[in-house]
Amino acid sequence: MEKENQENQTHFAGFILLGLSSSPALQGLLFPLFLFMYLCSLLGNLLIILLVFSNSSLFYAPMYFFLSHLSLADLGFSSNTVPKMLQILLSQVNTISYSGCLTQMYFFVVFCTTDNFLLASMAYDRYVAICRPLHYVTVMSYKRCLLLAAGSWLLSFSQGLLYVFTISRFNFCGSREISHFFCDLHPLLQLSCSDTSLAETILMFEGTATMLGPLILIFLSYVFIVSKILKVPSASGKYKAFSTCSAHLTTVALFYGTLIGTYIRPSSTYSGSRLKVASIFYTVVTPMLNPFIYSLRNSEIHNAMRRLLRPWLQRRPGTGEKRVSQPKT
Repeated sequence: MEKENQENQTHFAGFILLGLSSSPALQGLLFPLFLFMYLCSLLGNLLIILLVFSNSSLFYAPMYFFLSHLSLADLGFSSNTVPKMLQILLSQVNTISYSGCLTQMYFFVVFCTTDNFLLASMAYDRYVAICRPLHYVTVMSYKRCLLLAAGSWLLSFSQGLLYVFTISRFNFCGSREISHFFCDLHPLLQLSCSDTSLAETILMFEGTATMLGPLILIFLSYVFIVSKILKVPSASGKYKAFSTCSAHLTTVALFYGTLIGTYIRPSSTYSGSRLKVASIFYTVVTPMLNPFIYSLRNSEIHNAMRRLLRPWLQRRPGTGEKRVSQPKT
């Protein structure tokens, strides 16, 4: 009975997020930095979504269709974690309710997994475009792209439910302090006073399969792509083919570079400081950089942006209407 009351009290009180730093001077420096990065991520990803959905030529192009969904996932990825981190840095309000913690972890798993599947779908799109160009229109039809995107989201929502259901069965009767700036899986497992060994093994196996499965598909796609490009006789043709993949490869390297080293290991080996630094890259840095990576050297994105801004650029200062010249007297 006493244990049950203690458990209910813990669930009611929630958890304490220790954040990035306890130094007030460092917090004063980190807040404007991460606020700027979050606003850049917010504006950049919203702009990509707006450009793709407002331009039919981009919306029905598989690469940009997947890019809009990737921007949506990145938008949710950063918005799920960064606002709470900024609140801790600014106001020192570092508590989070039990249900709020599980909700944050759920959406973190959803958006992270969606990124995995979408990056694999984009790699498959590049493979078909370069290795099977004559069948590209039929293989990468709008219906198939829609099924790949919908499947990515549905599988991600299902995986998030699995993680939340598993964590909700554990008891938290000890420390409530999470050495992180959001409710991540492994810090929660370390706080539990239940036996988490079996669940941790299952989640680690499932998470590794979910992460490495898309990564293996990406790797195999680029093995065939490189093999095909090397057979192109002209140097300009090779450069053009490689340039269509450079943005996607950069995103894959940024995303998986920190994610694999962070999560494919037992929770007992995790270091709070290293986990925070690695988490900053895939929750803040990568979602901020992706819109720039895909738009800086992309002429189709530039043209879509010009068409979007043309009505405002062509308007004159004042009322925006053409002035009528007065007749000479």
